Amino acid sequence: MDYHTLSLQEEYLLNQLRDSIKACYIIIVIYRKNFIDGWEREGAAISIYRNGELVVDLQGGYADASSLRPWTSDTRTVVFSATKAVGALCIAVLVDRGQLRYTDRICQFWPEFGQNGKENITVGWIMSHRAGLAAFGEPITKEDAFDHEKIAEIIARQKPNWIPGTKAGYHAITYGWLVDQIIRHVDFKHRGIGTFFRQEIGEKFGIDFHFGLPSEEEHTVSRLTTPPFSYKLKEILYDPRILYLLSILNFRAPNSIVRKVRETTAWMKVDTTVNTFNDPDLHRMEQAAALGITKANDLAKLFSLFLQGKIVSNSLLDLFKAPEISHGLDEVVLAPLPKGYGFMYERHPFKPGHWLVGHAGLGGSTIMMDMEEKLVIAYVTNGLKAGTGELTRTYRLLRNAALRAVR
Repeated sequence: MDYHTLSLQEEYLLNQLRDSIKACYIIIVIYRKNFIDGWEREGAAISIYRNGELVVDLQGGYADASSLRPWTSDTRTVVFSATKAVGALCIAVLVDRGQLRYTDRICQFWPEFGQNGKENITVGWIMSHRAGLAAFGEPITKEDAFDHEKIAEIIARQKPNWIPGTKAGYHAITYGWLVDQIIRHVDFKHRGIGTFFRQEIGEKFGIDFHFGLPSEEEHTVSRLTTPPFSYKLKEILYDPRILYLLSILNFRAPNSIVRKVRETTAWMKVDTTVNTFNDPDLHRMEQAAALGITKANDLAKLFSLFLQGKIVSNSLLDLFKAPEISHGLDEVVLAPLPKGYGFMYERHPFKPGHWLVGHAGLGGSTIMMDMEEKLVIAYVTNGLKAGTGELTRTYRLLRNAALRAVR
């Protein structure tokens, strides 16, 4: 057909197709260049959905460079705090079904929780990190973490780190146990988050995401590596903000909440010499703050279904478009950390006043949505970066290319 005989609608669709091909090509080039230039030391995958359709699905590098095991379409990885977005989604399902409200006080369905100054804590305060339970006042052993009844007892007797509702401070690890206990106490079948997600979402929609990976699937998990000093320096020179992030994580007062979190969960450790997140025992654990195991494709597909209104209603989705807390310093991180409803938010780099919704994880793995454009970006990696979220260069370049394509 001669181009000039196209109708206006056909011409519009053809131009859209050309733009889409160009955008995908740019993303592929950036993805490859991340490896060629040494920014990806191990393996990484990125999947992008737009309007419910998979438009980008790339994986490469090594699932384990030490054994030359390649990263394939079957490779899963630990996504650290990107897990929290899936925990938020599970709570949203219960809210959408009318079994729970964000304004409900926890002690309404879990009376034992309402002691030691916690009687007014709401579901919403936990999801927006305002509950004051960022660090527990006693150690949690690995054995404790496998015993949900023991965890419930520990949570019930905790005293808040601050007056609940007065401050927001990142609940880096405790979020996972709190969300799991909410589900166990509200769900009609009293399922933990792993079983709840699998039966209500994973099996229904064919999503390969695990809160507790079966032991027989352990061979599919990538090996996580921490960045050497030279790589950290390279990241800092590219983005000096990372230096502040590292100081927050590593140079805090002995009585700080960050230190307390580390001391009370010493078996969860990532540093230059030890990375317990490679431990198969941890991979079996239902921990909704940091131990989700998945593939980029499944993570992106999950939140694409979410945006299509197939997991919760569109009326509830509207609630998540902007953060509950958008200003001020986070009590734990000591930096601005926009958040709400269990999600973290990034300011849209090209649309002032607009937000990206999702959650970033330690080392760079990130799930983010542009809800208005129905765009979902999932980036996962096992070569951990010093930066996180938009401070992760590899992710940020890919994210920005995808966002430019839909401007």
